Amino acid sequence: MEKQLMSNPHWKRLIEQKKMAVGIVDLNDPNNAKFARVNGNYMMYAASLPKIAILLSAMDAIDKGELMETAEIKRDMRLMISKSDNQASTRMIDRLGYEKIESVMTDPKYEFYDKQLGGGLWVGKRYGGGGDTNREPLKNLSHAATVTQVCRYYYLLANGQLVNEKRSKQMLAIMENPELHHKFVNTLDQIAPTARLFRKSGSWRTYHSDSILVWGNEPNRRYILVALVDDAGGEQIIRDLVKPVERALRNTML
Repeated sequence: MEKQLMSNPHWKRLIEQKKMAVGIVDLNDPNNAKFARVNGNYMMYAASLPKIAILLSAMDAIDKGELMETAEIKRDMRLMISKSDNQASTRMIDRLGYEKIESVMTDPKYEFYDKQLGGGLWVGKRYGGGGDTNREPLKNLSHAATVTQVCRYYYLLANGQLVNEKRSKQMLAIMENPELHHKFVNTLDQIAPTARLFRKSGSWRTYHSDSILVWGNEPNRRYILVALVDDAGGEQIIRDLVKPVERALRNTML
């Protein structure tokens, strides 16, 4: 993967400046998953991608009886993920509270945010104006991620290990069939139109991020891919990442 990324001079420069991070999990053989990363533990502002942290916190709260699983809440969770709706996301944050979200991200069961490993997934600000904040302690970021922790999130989700198997299946159903067709999805719509896609992305100013679980009909198109990019052309960079990453995956099978 590193060879594929570094062959592009612009990407190489961004990686060296820690303005680009990429993680890939090869699920061709589910019992022998392979993982590669570049700037894997480097935490960056990730805009709406960390809404997956709200989703997990909500499912944890529902499973523990702390939050009622109403039709309205189920609708807001889907809007938050599939359309990245900021108002639905803020309603979910307000229902849960920052303390709950932080407790789930730092829970020893998951360890999605660990100060000793450079941080990780964090949501400490509403998606919209107003309200208190709970920024993460290392870089004072409001919405943060590392590709390592996001890859772990998807891997545990795919294996039924987020909350429990029932809640993991619910989360996968919410994340499948994304309604925004940009970044990774734009390319995959063209090269793998029949693949199942489970996805959450984010963009704000020069910060662009995407994360996806791809489950294709063919075994060599089963993987998790995560990218964080701080560049004005980040949306196009993320679109262009899919093909070289798939080449890297194919090369490991030769």
